[in-house]
Amino acid sequence: MRPSLAQLFRVFARIGVLSFGGPAAQIALMHTELVERRSWLDEKQFLGALSFCMLLPGPEAMQLATYAGWRLRGVAGGLIAGLLFVLPGALVITALALGYASYGQIPVVQAAFTGIKAAVIVIVLQALLSLSRRALSGWDDWLLALTGFVAMFFLSVPFPVIIAVAALWGLMRAANAPSADPEPTSPVPVPVPLGQTLVTIATWASLWALPIALAWAMNAQFLVDLALLFSKLAVVTFGGAYAVLAYMTQAVVETHGWLSTAQMIDALGLAETTPGPLILVTQFVGLLAGHAEGGPALALLAGGLTLWVTFTPCFLWIFAGAPYVEAVLARPRLKGALAGISAAVVGVILNLSVWFALHVLFGSVARGPLGPLPDPASFVPVNAGLTVMAGVLLLGLRVGMIPCLALMAAISGALHFLL
Repeated sequence: MRPSLAQLFRVFARIGVLSFGGPAAQIALMHTELVERRSWLDEKQFLGALSFCMLLPGPEAMQLATYAGWRLRGVAGGLIAGLLFVLPGALVITALALGYASYGQIPVVQAAFTGIKAAVIVIVLQALLSLSRRALSGWDDWLLALTGFVAMFFLSVPFPVIIAVAALWGLMRAANAPSADPEPTSPVPVPVPLGQTLVTIATWASLWALPIALAWAMNAQFLVDLALLFSKLAVVTFGGAYAVLAYMTQAVVETHGWLSTAQMIDALGLAETTPGPLILVTQFVGLLAGHAEGGPALALLAGGLTLWVTFTPCFLWIFAGAPYVEAVLARPRLKGALAGISAAVVGVILNLSVWFALHVLFGSVARGPLGPLPDPASFVPVNAGLTVMAGVLLLGLRVGMIPCLALMAAISGALHFLL
């Protein structure tokens, strides 16, 4: 049954409001609503779309929603589904970021965020364990993950370089694998002419570039730098927000000096509490950077610009690529490239986990010749205890992410008055 636009709006509004818990929970929610409850998509269509979205940079759950909307009601349906998946979380992030910018320096608030930071260490570790079970199936995958960790943590190799090398490795491995299916001798037919695809690409690429061009024309260098950074991230966000966060932190903290390391960790903690894709952490960063640069008005402008350059590319990838899903999935080398990227991303997320832990557990972390170097004398036992407590709650007792974040904030805030 082909739903009306009104029906599509209602269902994706519900999905957008309830999409807590990261991509796995969000994809499961969409499967329940679209496949099981309403039969708008069948199992093969849903899984094929998911496989395609996992080949793309950007948040796979948001792109899956956009694809589902496109398949059901064309471009209008894709816009409805994609926007409703993002906007509820974006509104919450706006309120949280403005509140954080105004009240985040109050001592008791800072103490509460210490508990959130401790929980974030364990949350990233959970993501690492989950991805490693899916992505690391052989010794070469483990070696690629280790190489990714060493390259980023000790050698500061840029994330896009790691992704490119991992994709090339995956392509070569798939091409040389004796059990690999051969590439099809002729392409799978596609339902749209090439010219139409080129028009789609030109349209969405122009929309993507428009606010950057306007900022450049107004000589607003801060906004240009912000837009260019997050446009670059939109192209390399394979593996989700966790994978690019260390790269983003390096650019935001060390290169531009817009935020501190502590603010970056707080940003991820608050982004975990909102519906929608975790990559909305980029909007939080944009809002805080804009607030520091020019107050609330510039914060809203910077946050909106960050949202635009983060998610407009997602519509470009889907609307240009959706007609080619069957053709893309018929090529095992592309799957090999994705497998290589996924393995390397495990190492990148391990880098992020260690990096977070060092900055939470030690009061002083310097930049050494081979990566971050903590001062042993600055070790904070209370933060270590909070991290262990968060691990017990999340990994031992299986407490939900949002209740755990709230509980850790409350415990840490209480300790502020007791110690």
